[in-house]
Amino acid sequence: MSVFGIGTDITETTRVGEMIEKHAEIFLDRVYTPKEQQYCGIRKAAVQHYTGRWAAKEAILKAMGTGWSKGIHWTDIEILNRMGGAPEVHLHGEARNICESMGISKILISISHCKSYATAVATAVTD
Repeated sequence: MSVFGIGTDITETTRVGEMIEKHAEIFLDRVYTPKEQQYCGIRKAAVQHYTGRWAAKEAILKAMGTGWSKGIHWTDIEILNRMGGAPEVHLHGEARNICESMGISKILISISHCKSYATAVATAVTD
């Protein structure tokens, strides 16, 4: 395996919390997949978990080197948890197509959050 790119992001939880409060389901459906909403929505600190996934998606795009271009949608990037809790990246749609065309075989992700901030680091790797 070789490193293709790395990305990092930090996001304020109040920012995401305000968007959820202001736009509710419209915002959630635009940014998070149903599985992500199910996971985050039942957590005591739901906004922190949503913010962590927001930061992860931003970090992933930086690791891919694309940013929000080339037709990628928020829900093309899905963060699910493996048994034991570790986050895992699942790509769909244009994000998946772009990664395949660039030879990116996997994206590793680490997410951390507290009351005020969430941060994520992504590493895109090739075989």
